[in-house]
This record gives sequence, structure tokens and C-alpha cells, in this order.
Amino acid sequence: MNFIFFSPNFPKYCTEFCFHLKNCGVNVLGIGDADYNDLNEKLKNSLTEYIKINRLENYDEVLRTVGYYTHKYGKIDRFESLNEHWLDLDARIRTDFNIFGTKLDFISNLKQKSKMEKFFNKSEVESIRSITKFHRVKAKKFIEKIGYPVVVKPNQGVGANMTYKLASESELEHFLHTKPSEVEFIMQEFIDGVLLTYDGLVNKDGEIVFAASHEFPHSIMDTVNSGNHFSYYGLKEVSKEIEESGRRIIRTYGIKESFFHLEFFKSNADGNIIALEVNMRPPGTWMTDAINFTYDIDIYKLWANMIVNNQVEGPFAGKYYTGFASKKNHLTYAHEHEEIMQRYHHEIVKHDSITDVQSQSRGNYAYQFRSKDFDKVKQITAYIHAVENRIKVFS
Repeated sequence: MNFIFFSPNFPKYCTEFCFHLKNCGVNVLGIGDADYNDLNEKLKNSLTEYIKINRLENYDEVLRTVGYYTHKYGKIDRFESLNEHWLDLDARIRTDFNIFGTKLDFISNLKQKSKMEKFFNKSEVESIRSITKFHRVKAKKFIEKIGYPVVVKPNQGVGANMTYKLASESELEHFLHTKPSEVEFIMQEFIDGVLLTYDGLVNKDGEIVFAASHEFPHSIMDTVNSGNHFSYYGLKEVSKEIEESGRRIIRTYGIKESFFHLEFFKSNADGNIIALEVNMRPPGTWMTDAINFTYDIDIYKLWANMIVNNQVEGPFAGKYYTGFASKKNHLTYAHEHEEIMQRYHHEIVKHDSITDVQSQSRGNYAYQFRSKDFDKVKQITAYIHAVENRIKVFS
């Protein structure tokens, strides 16, 4: 199997995917913008060949490189970045070279939130009421129907960038006057609830071969807009209601041989499960590692085995609750790194800085920890996030 991995050096966990592909006998061919000598040794040893191009966004460069690999190694069986940022490019290359996977004619269904809502409806899973291509009059009529607050975000976007909660007419007017004209926004009703995910693997036959779930006590939107820290929990079990809703959506989409990361709200008002978003990629922010620590498995190895053999061994049982808690540089915390490590050295399984591109939403430094006791995981999160003063004063 000839597998082109696009941008194999970023995010960091791509190394693990390449490593396990190679161990499954795959010819792993890399395309990236980093110098070969800057790649880590494990990644170097996992790649049959690596070609550096000047700009990953330059489609002609990518096209020529894929053409070169095709001429040298034969038909390309897979082209993947496993990165939401490159979904369009991935689909375009697959279309131009007739490579297995999502093509251009379907990719908008995985990127535009308004189109996701249509699939949720087909799945008979409750979704958030919304409008697109709205102006002042249309927006006010929508708000008259559902009430404030509402959430506005790019109809096609990644993460919580340019996502705002509007709680009054003055905030609506400010948004309408200041929003970028080139960006299409979607307006959604605000759901007071807990964010839950459905994450896993679906094989080439459309069968879900692994699934996990995570809980987010704070929204990413609030983390970005308020400058607050960020956390989530890896759960030992997938709730029946999330499992049922997630399976319906995956079946309706018809996606095959892919990671999936679906987001839902569980309403605080009535407990209903409400579909928010679908992503056909690995979950970010160390969540693949959270899956490993929760289940005591190697999700990267499982994925590679699914790609090559269409198999994933199982069944799998969650053994721990895993927590993720980050710090932001502008906040003054009650407990320094050394205190945290000394107090919870048995529970902490990973800690590291976060890349600048993700730091606004995810924090600057993060800890990952696990325990069989969910309350203990929450206790560690609270300890890491305890602050002395809200804002750090620089002299």
C-alpha cells in the first residue's frame, strides 16, 4: 500500500500514525514544508521518502509531488493529513488522482455547519435551530422566535475562532456592524448544557469498530473569548444516548475508513441530546492520548490496522477517567508546576507546552492525568486551575 501522509510533522501525533503504518507494511510517503533534518528520528524512520515543498497551500506544488510519487511508486492508495485544516486539499487530491476516500463533491457536508444540520435531521437526531445568510431583519425575526442569547460563528470554520454569544440587541448591532463581510456566519440558538463527544473509528464497511466519549465542563467559545483556562474529561463509558445518536449520524453520512469526532450538547433543561457538529478526523487537544490512557490501548496502532487490514481487535473497556487541564500565561495560579507534579505524580501521565497556534483556545501548558475515581480527576483539575489573581501583572 502506498500512503501519502500530508504534513506528517504537524500536529506532533502524526508521527505515531506514520510509525504504525510502516509497522503494518505500508509504504509511507511524506509531503511537508519542514526541512527533513528537522523531523524527529521516529518520523524519519517511518517514512520511505519525504519531499519538502515551499508552501503547503500551493496546490500546484502538491499536485506535482503526488505525480512524482505516482510515477516512482505506482498508484497511490491513500492521501491523508488527518487535519481539519487540509480537508479541502485532501479531497481535491483524491479527486484528481482517483484515490479512495472523501472527494470534492462531498467535502462541504463535512465543513459547513448548515449542511451538517441537514444530516442530523435525516438521522432523526435533534439539532440546534439556526439560520444562515442572515441580515438584521432576518436575525431579529429568528431571535423573536427563540430568544436571547444566540451564538454566531462562521458557517465553515475550525474551533471557536470568531464565535460569539450575543445576549442583547446592542450586542447584535455591534456584531452586524463589525463582522467581516467576506465570512458567511451562521446564527444558532444557545444551548445551556454539557458538551459531550462521540469519538472513534469506522471501518471500510461502515462499521464502528471503536468508540469513546469525552465531557467538556466549559465551552471552547468561553475559553477563547474570556481568556480562561481549558479542561475536559475522558469517560470510561459511552452513554447509551450518545452511542445511539452517534451511530445514527455516522450511518446517515455513510463515511467509511475514518476517524470521527462528533459533538453534542446534553441540555441542562430537559436532558435531551442535541447534535452540534461532525468532524471526520481524530479529535484534537491530546484526546487521542486521552483515549489511550482511558482504555490502556494504542489508538494509533488500531487506526493503522484498520487502514491496512480493515480490522480492529476488541472489545474494549474503559479502565480510567482521564483529565486534561491547561494553564494560560496571563493568569496567576495558586500552584506552581513543581507543586502539581509532587502532589499528583502518581496520576499525571503527560505534561507539555501547547503549540502557539492552539494556545488561545487550549492554553499554554497542559497536564494529562488519570484515575479510576472520577471525583479524583475533577479534584486534580480544580487544583491545577486554582488562581490567586485573575490577571497577572507584568512589571
